[in-house]
Amino acid sequence: MKKKFLKFGYFAAVGSLLLTACDNNDDGDNMMEEPGDMTSAQLFASNNTDGNVTIYNMSNGEVSTLVTGDMAAEGIYYDDDTDQIIQASRSSNQLDVFSDISVLGLSGTITASISSSADLQSPRDIAVNDDFVIVSDNADVDGNEATPDGRIFIYTRSNGELTLRNVVTTDFALWGIEMVGDDLYAVVDKTSELAVFTEFTAMNTSDEAITASKRIAIEGIVRTHGIAYDNGTMILTDVGDAASDSDGGFHIVTDFTSKFDAVANGGTMAVANNQTRIAGSSTYLGNPVAAEYDAASNTVFIAEAANGGGRVMAFTDADAGGNIAPSVNNNLSKASSLYFYSNMQ
Repeated sequence: MKKKFLKFGYFAAVGSLLLTACDNNDDGDNMMEEPGDMTSAQLFASNNTDGNVTIYNMSNGEVSTLVTGDMAAEGIYYDDDTDQIIQASRSSNQLDVFSDISVLGLSGTITASISSSADLQSPRDIAVNDDFVIVSDNADVDGNEATPDGRIFIYTRSNGELTLRNVVTTDFALWGIEMVGDDLYAVVDKTSELAVFTEFTAMNTSDEAITASKRIAIEGIVRTHGIAYDNGTMILTDVGDAASDSDGGFHIVTDFTSKFDAVANGGTMAVANNQTRIAGSSTYLGNPVAAEYDAASNTVFIAEAANGGGRVMAFTDADAGGNIAPSVNNNLSKASSLYFYSNMQ
């Protein structure tokens, strides 16, 4: 989810950006040319190879790699109001906040200005709603793999601190999460299902086990992972067999809310007249673990963890579906999560 939209005219820069980008072992040759330039479109990416933050600048076609000191990270968010990146560290099991991003014109080492307590075990995604930072964690809660479960950690941001408010336990394994208004949509990992928790932060204020307000299956998906939403359209990724690097895909669901509402709890959203699937050998999709979507340019961004060792890709005007090649394709080892931001008008 992003703060504002990117106009299509500016998106033309993405082609040159990603074709010239390097992987997350960047030696510094591809740097952002304009220190302090955040008045443009940015795609932020995390990875599970070294935990660094890669920033793709859509306006000047450059790439910046910020060295974080983490060994792995999954879940990233950029807050333009505070000029901070929030990233979930899988090596230190905490949230790290990196400040003054817009003045970091050159690739370099950054140090967290704020860190949460080390509460997490296996963070997978971040969603933000007002002053709440919500983290999905797919560690096995009860130690019994036969009983699917997961946890959602809810932090508050106040007075320069991240404080754990409460932790809720779900009766299904988690991966991607997305706030749509005040409702939290959550991928039901190891299935083709999607769940929603209505009025999530207001209705779940204590440490307890919770049940989704509604849960449905998405026809055509084997195993959901990534989720993204913008201006009425939902993107859901399909990793298929996690051991395969070539059987992935993603689904586009326009007019999502009405289609989701039309399916009864426990029912299935059919592909026909509801969804568009993108998959096949030309897509380079194997384990698409995260997604972002920009409605203004009709562009789907994908973090692919397996194919080619890891990629960050963009698919423009993919409405026809099928076995289509990405518009842009950039190597990023074990890419794990994305966040798209633009203040273009």
